[in-house]
Amino acid sequence: MASITLLILAIILCSRTLGATSRGGLFEASAVTEKHEQWMARYHRAYSDESEKTNRFEVFKKNLEFVEKHNMNTNMTYKLDVNQFSDLTDEEFRARYTGLVAPKEVLRISSSDSDQKVSFRHENVSDTGESMDWRQEGAVTSVKNQGHCGVCWAFSAVAAVEGITKIAKGELLSLSEQQLLDCSRDFNKGCAGGIMSKAFEYIIKNQGITSEDNYPYHASQQTCSATHPVSATISGYETLPSDDEQSLLKAVSQQPVSVAIDGYGPAFKQYRGGIFDGECGTDLNHAVTVVGYGMSEDGTKYWLLKNSWGQTWGENGYMRIKRDVDSPQGMCGLARLAFYPLA
Repeated sequence: MASITLLILAIILCSRTLGATSRGGLFEASAVTEKHEQWMARYHRAYSDESEKTNRFEVFKKNLEFVEKHNMNTNMTYKLDVNQFSDLTDEEFRARYTGLVAPKEVLRISSSDSDQKVSFRHENVSDTGESMDWRQEGAVTSVKNQGHCGVCWAFSAVAAVEGITKIAKGELLSLSEQQLLDCSRDFNKGCAGGIMSKAFEYIIKNQGITSEDNYPYHASQQTCSATHPVSATISGYETLPSDDEQSLLKAVSQQPVSVAIDGYGPAFKQYRGGIFDGECGTDLNHAVTVVGYGMSEDGTKYWLLKNSWGQTWGENGYMRIKRDVDSPQGMCGLARLAFYPLA
């Protein structure tokens, strides 16, 4: 009799456990669904039909799980969050929101294996200081958004030209990425990708670039218009030695610098804040602008990057990324390929 009683109790307990697990699973699923609906409202996302919504929900769920798992680790120096990219696969994100394409000859010249010594005008800078933030010097315009167009190369180049124009001439102007998108076609392929050096070469050949007000951004390549007045000029540009964060530091102490970076990974994509030292390679697929550097309270050195994914990504559109890492190529390869314009 006692054994029968124990068996009945075991069945009841097992049933309750299964019920709780089932309810927990249902609750979790409904919570993710609610988060997806809130996310859709925040980012004004609408899908063509229920099938697409279902597919996008699964991608969102996977990205949300990645974010929450990361943020549970209290040892991390940076945080993630869902953002405007969280219903995109990594492949879709890379195709739409990066866009750095480097000619082989540029990579060869900048390579540390090259026999050609790369010299630059800032190489004799001796005092870089502990920190620099070109935003505080008034040399950085507000964060912009490249949208569904792989034209990061133009935004990176423009930010560097805006910076040196302010430093040399005392006036901060928001310049036209659309002019580069439409008109810089020597190697550059518009929304299909390009490189900052070719953008600088176009500005030099064109004897200047106009303002964003004169030639506003449309996130698609259109017919080149040469009727706009020149707002800023550069006399040339220089390429920094590859795989050398110290050279990059010297240059950034003097002006904002355009750099190539691996911005493809899920952690980079959903970065929210802190000093990024997440998993990434050195495959140069994105372009940003280094607008400063510094050190956190715990002594971690970082670079300050201005991105072109709008202000909802990262720290209001910026990223702090670890500086002086073990790899000579820098965190996410940011020391591999860097340029800056000359006033």
